[in-house]
Amino acid sequence: MFAALPRLLPLLLTLSLAACDQAPRFDRAEANEALSAGTASVRQRDQNAFSLPSANLSGERRLDFSVGNSFFRNPWVIAPSTTTARDGLGPLFNTNACQNCHVRDGRGHPPEADASNAVSMLVRLSIPADGGAEQAQLIERLGVVPEPVYGTQLQDMANPGVVPEGKVRVAYATQSVRFADGHEVELRQPSLQLSQLGYGALHPQVQLSVRVAPPMIGLGLLEAIPESAILAGAEAQRRAGTGVAGQANRVWDDTRQQTVLGRFGWKAGQPTLDQQNRHAFSADMGLTTSALPHDDCTAAQADCRAAVNGGSPEVSDNILRLVLFYTRNLGVPARRGVDDAEVLAGKGLFHQAGCAQCHTPQFTTAADAAEPELANQQIRPYSDLLLHDMGPGLADGRAEFQASGSQWRTPPLWGIGLTETVSGHTQFLHDGRARNLLEAVLWHGGEAEPAKQQVLHFDAEQRRALLAFLNSL
Repeated sequence: MFAALPRLLPLLLTLSLAACDQAPRFDRAEANEALSAGTASVRQRDQNAFSLPSANLSGERRLDFSVGNSFFRNPWVIAPSTTTARDGLGPLFNTNACQNCHVRDGRGHPPEADASNAVSMLVRLSIPADGGAEQAQLIERLGVVPEPVYGTQLQDMANPGVVPEGKVRVAYATQSVRFADGHEVELRQPSLQLSQLGYGALHPQVQLSVRVAPPMIGLGLLEAIPESAILAGAEAQRRAGTGVAGQANRVWDDTRQQTVLGRFGWKAGQPTLDQQNRHAFSADMGLTTSALPHDDCTAAQADCRAAVNGGSPEVSDNILRLVLFYTRNLGVPARRGVDDAEVLAGKGLFHQAGCAQCHTPQFTTAADAAEPELANQQIRPYSDLLLHDMGPGLADGRAEFQASGSQWRTPPLWGIGLTETVSGHTQFLHDGRARNLLEAVLWHGGEAEPAKQQVLHFDAEQRRALLAFLNSL
């Protein structure tokens, strides 16, 4: 057994005394620990591992999954077109298909130096609020005050006759972090570069935030976690008094016309998967829905506002239903090597450092989940779905509803070890700055600073064990 394990014995004793039935084990795998999504877990480990239906989905319901997949995968076209079910793209957009950002339902990345557009990376825009009643209403419903000319998202592609909003590039500066044993890691600090702005200068106080597309797996299960369990996690963190203090975002629900718990997006800015999908159709592809019936054009973009549309709405409620079913039922791959000694040592180090305070290992989904396959599942997403202050290094300075400019929702870790297999890269965090998992850990600050400092005292063997555990998820 690895040298790290004896150092974990006091932690093991504390955990077992506190809650014997829920305490994690480090000497062997826990019951069903490999099944990250319960009976919905899938076993495939190749490049299509994120694109499979939940394992407990019946053959008949897999037909709806396949149809939803076709609307998620295939490109939309400019109207008018003979392809009436898929026309209406634009006039301004970032991509023409969902899969272009979420390639094989996986993780996006920043643009390469020679790329013609950003594709799987978006730039969100806003300006500071002035305290007026009109802007307060915008914040209540949008979470931000849009940039007056360019709106809430820069769209770098456009239909013929319409000027794109601009071009996006990312440059990097580097800095080094040193471990206690002398090992050094070089980190990349991104710098956003906008050019060829199509509608004039940005507001002088514009707030910019880079976001890469997150993986699509397990979203229906995250939606099925009871709100009470998420809020209980926040209360438990507050009571623990360790400095980790997760906060629930409260966001606008378009359907219910009220403020509710946020779950989805890098700052938990969307309440439901259906609303997340509708807003992505609108902002990413310029496609209208019954809930968002107007193209994403501002008053300054006359050509955009005058362009031909693909019907009202361009995405029918039936297509939305099928896409929702698809995105709710994408399976989560089962873990690998849960009984491996190095993985178990890394799991212990993960808990010892305090990482599990935010990356909550386990939840049980609600009995009344939106789909029966998602109900009563013991899942292991490794997220509390709460906002945490991650310090100035990761701050974007852009608030979103109740999330501050330095707060981010804890991203789920399930499936993270298959990122390179599925997506062809290992770029992590909200803007893809981290080129591997160790770099991602070393960017943690704010509430996670104590955990990072513990990791910085890990020796080479312990670092390998921690990464082995993360790559097993």
